[in-house]
Amino acid sequence: MTSAAVTSSAFTTAARGEAYPDSKKPIGSIRFQPLPLSPSYSNSRNISSRICAMAKPNDVETLSLSVDTSLSPRVKSLKPSKTMVITDLASTLVQSGVPVIRLAAGEPDFDTPQVVAEAGINAIRDGFTRYTLNAGITELREAICHKLKEENGLSYAPDQILVSNGAKQSLLQAVLAVCSPGDEVIIPAPYWVSYTEQARLADATPVIIPTKISDNFLLNPKDLESKLTENSRLLILCSPSNPTGSVYPKSLLEEIARIVAKHPRLMVLSDEIYEHIIYAPATHTSFASLPNMYERTLTVNGFSKAFAMTGWRLGYLAGPKHIVAACSKLQGQVSSGASSIAQKAGVAALGLGKAGGETVAEMVKAYRERRDFLVKNFREMEGVKISEPQGAFYLFIDFSAYYGSEAEGFGLIHDSSSLALYFLDKFQVAMVPGDAFGDDTCIRISYATSLDVLQAAVEKIRKALEPLRATVSV
Repeated sequence: MTSAAVTSSAFTTAARGEAYPDSKKPIGSIRFQPLPLSPSYSNSRNISSRICAMAKPNDVETLSLSVDTSLSPRVKSLKPSKTMVITDLASTLVQSGVPVIRLAAGEPDFDTPQVVAEAGINAIRDGFTRYTLNAGITELREAICHKLKEENGLSYAPDQILVSNGAKQSLLQAVLAVCSPGDEVIIPAPYWVSYTEQARLADATPVIIPTKISDNFLLNPKDLESKLTENSRLLILCSPSNPTGSVYPKSLLEEIARIVAKHPRLMVLSDEIYEHIIYAPATHTSFASLPNMYERTLTVNGFSKAFAMTGWRLGYLAGPKHIVAACSKLQGQVSSGASSIAQKAGVAALGLGKAGGETVAEMVKAYRERRDFLVKNFREMEGVKISEPQGAFYLFIDFSAYYGSEAEGFGLIHDSSSLALYFLDKFQVAMVPGDAFGDDTCIRISYATSLDVLQAAVEKIRKALEPLRATVSV
């Protein structure tokens, strides 16, 4: 996706072309293909003027009116990923010379491990550049089966594994394979931005269950039980969590499993992409390993996060044979198999040792150091609440005490989107507003960047909050 824009109020209002509600006079608009989003700003200086200067005409508007180029209701109903919107905008600003600190993207700042990269290079040199089996090369699926057995206590055969172009594709295909119109997909909030939209693509209804920062953003089993109906088809769990970094303890997962077992139609989609990025004493438990959950669980994992392979686009699904076969049928009509080169690299990644061996352990050590630095500093900031993450590389920070404040030369800050815009526009720090994840009280920070960059970001955020404290009680 090449489109990007940051608006104020909720970025969704920009998608409808509405002006920033606190602006008295629109100043300009952003239009990055193919997602036109049009914010207006309180003043046109500094970054705002640079953003406005990037405006480009929408080529679609120049087409003849006699040609019907309208989009389908299915596509129009989808919301753009705010993570991608902010990430793309920050990158565009950097390319234009604006020194933005980018804390939006969930992407490791480490290079792919050398032995993994070499495996990909060797695949090219050896001519391993043709189509593979739709489900993935046998060598990789067997390696995944071995990994799941040794690390997760799960026994799968290669025909229960489907390799895809990233875990996102694996998730979408799983949702499409098991959900029907009218089904309900249960999603604890905060949630990863694509879960709700993937449910809608399947003509299912997302049912959101809020969690509390005081509970470390973990799903309360009683809340889950109260939301389940005969239409409940899929429960999506993500541990370690994006965007909160929360890790579900085994005892809590067991409580959830006992509730799931009471509902014959209810399946579980377990997103375990951050499995290896976890901080002791927290430990990871695969939901499918719990009693009576193996046949109900679709486990999704991949290589992007732990092995710093985001650009390789490689993920996989493990589950009941007939559901995996259905997902494979979908994939055969959408993309066919994953890159042959990436699959060879995946084999090498799984060969690094349990949990990625020392290579991944060194990355996790760096993430933990960064987490500890941020937790210490944000806990010292007045009016800021945090839950210490036990995994992944995100902080989900509650800044809601500053809502209602007014920034000179900017305007009213009334939600996570306007606060995120304030941080970007006035202090050049790009973060993702919490409303993208279903919790408008917070903002997500990715600490998948160097400690030096994080230190600079903390100072900018501290300075950004200072003038706001004079206008609200925190």
